[in-house]
Amino acid sequence: MKDRAGRRIRRTAHPRTGWRAARPWLVRAGIAAAVVVAYFLLPLDHLGPQRPVLSWVLFALLLTVVAVLLLRQIRHVFLDRPDSRPGVVISLLIVLSVHVFSATYYALAKESGQFSGLHTRLDALYFTVVTLATVGYGDITPRGQAARLVTVLQITYSFVFLTAAATALTTRMRDRVVRGPQRGRSR
Repeated sequence: MKDRAGRRIRRTAHPRTGWRAARPWLVRAGIAAAVVVAYFLLPLDHLGPQRPVLSWVLFALLLTVVAVLLLRQIRHVFLDRPDSRPGVVISLLIVLSVHVFSATYYALAKESGQFSGLHTRLDALYFTVVTLATVGYGDITPRGQAARLVTVLQITYSFVFLTAAATALTTRMRDRVVRGPQRGRSR
C-alpha cells in the first residue's frame, strides 16, 4: 500500500487483546501442566533397580537436553534476539528439570537404602523442590551413594544452569525497562 506521494505505508502491528493475547500463555501453561500430569502418570516404576542402565542413560540424556536448551535460550538473551521468548521457554525448562530430578529420585527410592522418607511421587517432587530451594527440612534424606550423587548433581545443576538462566532473564528485563518497548520486536 502506498500514500499519495508514492511512499510505501508501513502497517503497524495491532496490540493483542482478548483471546489473541491470552492464547500463547494458555498454550504454555498447558505445556507445563502436561509435564506435571505426565510425571504423575508415566510408568516410572519400571525404572530404577529393575533397569539401572536405562535409568541412568535416560536421566543423563534428559538433563543434557534440558541443559543445551537452557544454554541456547541464555545465548538468545545475550545476543538480544528479537524473535525469541526466553522467559517462557526458560520457565518451562526449569519445570522440566525439576520433574526430571523428581522422577530420578522416585526411581532411586525403589532401591532399598537409597532414601529415608521418600515413598511417593509427591515425596520425590517435594524433596526436589526443597533441595532446589536449599531449605532442607531433614524429613527426607538421601542415604545411599546413588541418591547422594543425584542430590549433589541437582545442587550443581541448579547452581550452574538455573542461576545462569535467571541471571539472563533479569538482565533482559532490566535492559527492556531501561530501553523501553521497541517497535517491531516481539514481546
